[in-house]
Amino acid sequence: MNKDILLSELNYKAVRSSGAGGQNVNKVSSKVVLSFDLENSNGLNENEKNYLKEKLASRLTQDFILILNCDEDRSQVKNKSIVTKRFIGIIEKGLTKPKIRRATKATRASKERRLKTKKTISITKQNRKKPDL
Repeated sequence: MNKDILLSELNYKAVRSSGAGGQNVNKVSSKVVLSFDLENSNGLNENEKNYLKEKLASRLTQDFILILNCDEDRSQVKNKSIVTKRFIGIIEKGLTKPKIRRATKATRASKERRLKTKKTISITKQNRKKPDL
């Protein structure tokens, strides 16, 4: 993954936003929409593209385009930086492969501890019973 190439491939679009800003909202396009074409990206190799297609399947359109919105701030510049950071985070998280879980056995000491606690609990429950006369 080459971040510089990925950042140069991003398409930004400013749109009118709802939310804070009062009458200013009607005049200023502060919401930023980022779109990234995963299929035609030069910053990712084929393996990375295929892996991201699987991991980000719910976020991608049918044409494998990732679309992110940001209208958190009244400033278009801040929204642009926020959505760019969010994009980089999504791509990095999507490319991290999960650790392989190796099955392990319970240790002898842990088995003995479990049996010991079971025994003490059963004894306390037996002591609660009414005595047989």
